[in-house]
Amino acid sequence: MNILFVCTGNTCRSPMAEAILRDKRNEGEVKSAGIFAGKGEPMAENSQRVLDEMGLTLNHQTTPVNGDLLDWADLVLTMTDRHKQTLALQYPDHQGKFYTLKEYVLIEDEQWDRLKKLYTEFEAKRTKILNESKDDLKEEELDQKLMRALEEDIKEIEKMENDLPDINISDPFGGPIDVYRQTRDELDKHIELLIKKLDNNG
Repeated sequence: MNILFVCTGNTCRSPMAEAILRDKRNEGEVKSAGIFAGKGEPMAENSQRVLDEMGLTLNHQTTPVNGDLLDWADLVLTMTDRHKQTLALQYPDHQGKFYTLKEYVLIEDEQWDRLKKLYTEFEAKRTKILNESKDDLKEEELDQKLMRALEEDIKEIEKMENDLPDINISDPFGGPIDVYRQTRDELDKHIELLIKKLDNNG
């Protein structure tokens, strides 16, 4: 399986995740990229320092997310929900591959399937209302109609989302070395869970 880790600049979280998974699992390939990354920049110094403490090295240059990388990847694991949403907007054809790392390893498949079903039903209902009413109503009236029609759907989605664990990996960028260590350890913990899930899924 080809796994792509994605964060903002590809200097802190995603390269640390790449290095940790490379060290722990020999099967498949792993890469990292950033939504707003430049090209060819080094990893953040503190990221490399905290990897050094684990005996890990990564010959890393920043890479921006692009369509070729997403074609290559079987699974795209982002550091935050915002990253995942941004990718889904920019690359809708690939959105079935997008998860945050933590939701992928912490949320039961049944919970995730139910939430995806709610999202799909919500979007279908919203699109139907827009198509039926956009020519007959002013923008403000259309917004009000959408809110009334989708109010219960929104409440159900929010309730389910509130029952889920925190799915974001904290960003250490600009922080002291201890903050980088905390992020490294958070990644290490959830990558252990990732490996168990991948191995169980065969």
